[in-house]
Amino acid sequence: MTDTSNTRPADGEAQAPRQSRLLRLMRYIPLIAPVLLWTVPCWMLLHTGQHWPVPVTLVGTAVFALGLVGMPLAMMRGHGRRQQDRAAIVGDTLLGASWVLFTWSVLLGVLLRLALTVAGVGESQDRARIVTWAILGTTAVLLAWGYAEARRVPRVRRLDVLLPRLGAGLDGTRVVLITDTHYGPLDRTRWSARVCETVNTLEADLVCHTGDIADGTAERRRAQAVPLGTVRATRARVYVTGNHEYYSEAQGWVDLMGELGWEPLRNRHLLLERGGDTLVVAGVDDVTAESSGLAGHRAHLAGALDGADPDLPVLLLAHQPKFVDRAAADGIDLQLSGHTHGGQIWPFHHLVRIDQPALAGLSHHGTRTLLYTSRGTGFWGPPFRVFAPSEITLLVLRSPHLPTSP
Repeated sequence: MTDTSNTRPADGEAQAPRQSRLLRLMRYIPLIAPVLLWTVPCWMLLHTGQHWPVPVTLVGTAVFALGLVGMPLAMMRGHGRRQQDRAAIVGDTLLGASWVLFTWSVLLGVLLRLALTVAGVGESQDRARIVTWAILGTTAVLLAWGYAEARRVPRVRRLDVLLPRLGAGLDGTRVVLITDTHYGPLDRTRWSARVCETVNTLEADLVCHTGDIADGTAERRRAQAVPLGTVRATRARVYVTGNHEYYSEAQGWVDLMGELGWEPLRNRHLLLERGGDTLVVAGVDDVTAESSGLAGHRAHLAGALDGADPDLPVLLLAHQPKFVDRAAADGIDLQLSGHTHGGQIWPFHHLVRIDQPALAGLSHHGTRTLLYTSRGTGFWGPPFRVFAPSEITLLVLRSPHLPTSP
């Protein structure tokens, strides 16, 4: 790999993205969401015709009230100024559990009750209690399964990606993508080591990490991140920042990744050369970097490509899929991103789609640009993944100038 770019992008070119309606709405979510997440299930499970004994109703209501008060307090202590890991674990777990309970309280509370009524099953109280037990059973199963999914080593997703401008000498180049590891309050040092062992079985030419390494500073999460230093690649290991780095002293993560032998592509590029052909491997800071106030941090595509031959194919690392609009305008061949987690806990993916142009997988943008969006290697916050499995991705780059290898 050859470094050919300028590491100091010019100031003042990128425009700050305009505030969207979604972002304005999100200001009120911390106030509205906990109330909905706890009061709706409370009403559906206890107060819609079940006629439970009074002690059951009182205890159940008290449990929901405790969740309504305790979840925000735990999250504030865990993710606010105090940064208490135990509180974060409690708050995050309650958030995930309440989201699943809320979702299925609404779905089963309406659809199952309607079906039972149409089918003429039992009296009103019987139907209400059947729905309650169905909601509780479904929630318990999904949370147990979702926890196992979040904590396991991700399965490897393999796919061939045809790049029309890729030279024949680079056909078969193996690119491994990991992203959104989110090392955090739950210690995942052993999990991290096992992920890196899996990556090393893939015999990659290039290994990429597209950001959101951790929730917390490099100093606090160092032990969980250290196994990344064992990752092997025949050409290079490259990394770009995600938005969560900018919540936790991003420069510390850039420095640690450099210490571990990874190339932080902060608005710069490298050249991957093989068989007489060349691929530009570029990276940009996350789109939130400029608002972080850190000197020199911002997404600057022109700086990342400065000095690169415009006739060469470009592989771009950018944490958020929505950067693809800029990538397509510049004729980038392939962008690799993460950030979405595939929604992580269904049906949250509907909200993700409002903010991002892609949720997971390979998509086409503009006349030439391909975008691959990973569902992420780890998980953020709630230790659950429901209908959104994690992944380690192996992309085999293919050239149209040679037949695809068997």
